[in-house]
Amino acid sequence: MKKSKQRKAVEEHFDRMKEYSLEDAVKLLEELKYVNFDESIDVAINLGVDPRHAEENIRVTTSLPNGTGKEVKVLVLTRGPKEKEAQEAGADYVGNDDFLEKIKGGWADIDKIIATPDMMADLGKLGKILGPKGLMPNPKSGTVTMDVDKAVKEIKAGKVELRVDKNGIIHTICGKTSFNQNQLRENVQAIYDTIIKARPASVKGTYFKKMTLSSTMGPGIKVDLATIR
Repeated sequence: MKKSKQRKAVEEHFDRMKEYSLEDAVKLLEELKYVNFDESIDVAINLGVDPRHAEENIRVTTSLPNGTGKEVKVLVLTRGPKEKEAQEAGADYVGNDDFLEKIKGGWADIDKIIATPDMMADLGKLGKILGPKGLMPNPKSGTVTMDVDKAVKEIKAGKVELRVDKNGIIHTICGKTSFNQNQLRENVQAIYDTIIKARPASVKGTYFKKMTLSSTMGPGIKVDLATIR
């Protein structure tokens, strides 16, 4: 894909191969910005794990101290009294069979689904639809629970899932370009600390290999891991 003149100009102002301190990387995100909308800031983390082994298929969550800056649309699938609990907690959509039918029909105007355990038998039938979109609720991510109030509020406040893909890489949002530098550093630190604590005992050698920060339209900036510890 042909690069724009703006993108080329941006890339000339930093060294793609250099590892920057976390402080400098966050500054660069601001300095290299060339679009006039509030971009998401993403972090990509390469781990020395083999996701084919169950114990190394990392899937954890963490609450970002400064949130994600993104409005998260939450659907709660439940029945009975829990429906009111979900509504009062701030869920965008609440229901059961009606939403299962909407999902079957292709509806996907949501970012997260929370479900009570009694809904999982029916929801499991939609695995081929929800799985590829990363929307299938899972107890490990706290999205299959009876504590609907807590789950909704945590996700709305900036709880993110850190899940390794088949290549051993974790991708997640860590803020927006409108965040100040301290807010971004604190969010990155929280993500780093959570992943370090999740290190499987079976991993030998280098566990946390590489971290890269990037904005929606910006280039990837490598982070010197020694400056995070």
